[in-house]
Amino acid sequence: MPVIHPKKGPIDAPATYGRPSRKGKKAWRKNVDVTDIEKGLEELNEEIIKGGVLAERPSEELFFVDTVGDASIPKKFPKHASKTLKADEIISARSAVPGVSVRKRPGDKTTDGIIPAKRPRREYVTHKELTRLRKVADGHHETTVEVADASFDPWGEVTPVETQVPADKRDETKKAPKSFSKKPISLLASGKTPKAVPKPTGGYSYNPDFTDYEARYTEESNKAVEAERKRLEAEEAERLKKEATARSAAEAEAAEARAELSEWDEDSEWEGFQSGGEELKVSAKRPERKTKAQRNRIQRRKEEERRLRHEAKTKVRRAQMEEIKRIAKLVQERDHERALALAKAEQSDSSTDDNDEELRRRQLGKLRLPEKDLELVLPDELQDSLRLLKPEGNLLKDRYRSLLVRGRLEARRRIPFRKQAKTKLTEKWAYKDFNI
Repeated sequence: MPVIHPKKGPIDAPATYGRPSRKGKKAWRKNVDVTDIEKGLEELNEEIIKGGVLAERPSEELFFVDTVGDASIPKKFPKHASKTLKADEIISARSAVPGVSVRKRPGDKTTDGIIPAKRPRREYVTHKELTRLRKVADGHHETTVEVADASFDPWGEVTPVETQVPADKRDETKKAPKSFSKKPISLLASGKTPKAVPKPTGGYSYNPDFTDYEARYTEESNKAVEAERKRLEAEEAERLKKEATARSAAEAEAAEARAELSEWDEDSEWEGFQSGGEELKVSAKRPERKTKAQRNRIQRRKEEERRLRHEAKTKVRRAQMEEIKRIAKLVQERDHERALALAKAEQSDSSTDDNDEELRRRQLGKLRLPEKDLELVLPDELQDSLRLLKPEGNLLKDRYRSLLVRGRLEARRRIPFRKQAKTKLTEKWAYKDFNI
């Protein structure tokens, strides 16, 4: 019996197409959209203005055949533009080996030494030489010499020859260095430029006031005492450093000697017999042979004793290293303190005349500023008359130091002897050359 299936698809009535109503104002003729038509007319007018309608113009006016190419492409891509075809490269390639000659080759002139080689005949005159000789005989020379009249008069006036000297384009004018336009750097800590010739105070007079002289005398005395104290401290620190180094070396040597002595002299009780204050018993029997277990026990005991001795030596060495580090640190701290004290003393000693100001820490050049001479007269050397005064000091040194302090010059070291060329004495060998 056939199975009846239900119908497939929509069961509703077919829908009609929606049409716009023609009864409103939108359906009037004036409301019809004519934008495309107006745009097309504008484009047509533009084409007529520019020369005519493009659709009506011939192809020769619109297109042309480009046989040259774009000139900007080789500039943009020089690598690809300069590349030639592979076929052109193969055709243009030329081998360094010459081509095979089509003429008859000369015979091989090498022989085995038995049959003599044939020598070319040179007794006859070649055809080329014969032709040249015939031309010479007829008066046709290859190089002819043309005879011309002499134009030089040896007895005439000598005309001077003007020699052109090349102009010297070198600029010999001396140019000042760039540092001349810059302001010199003062060596004072405050940055002020001191006076070239500072005005001395009352303590520098040949007949000074008692209060000024006493103040200056006390100041210079304190400086001298402080410098001597620092020198003694430096010597004491150096002595302590040497003693600590010697003591550490002696302790290390003693510990090493004790370790070596204990290693060689300490014998184990198991290696022999210990009497304990009693006489040794002599046995007539031969000692029994140790078993494997006894030998292993003795070996383990020896290894344990060796390990303990090694640990003891390592402990002693470690203690020595710690002591050396502590001493070195202590010495380094003392050296640092001494260096700071010396630097401070140098800065305080190398003060300028102008109000006794301190110098800057970073000076110009590699060499330090020379110290100022002590200009102080002892109380018993003071004179009350200019006639009794003795000349002291050096004006050249004072002027030189003033230039250094003001930054006009750089500190230099005096070189007493200039470096001379080294000469080497050698023995002449002329007497050894002889001819037979």
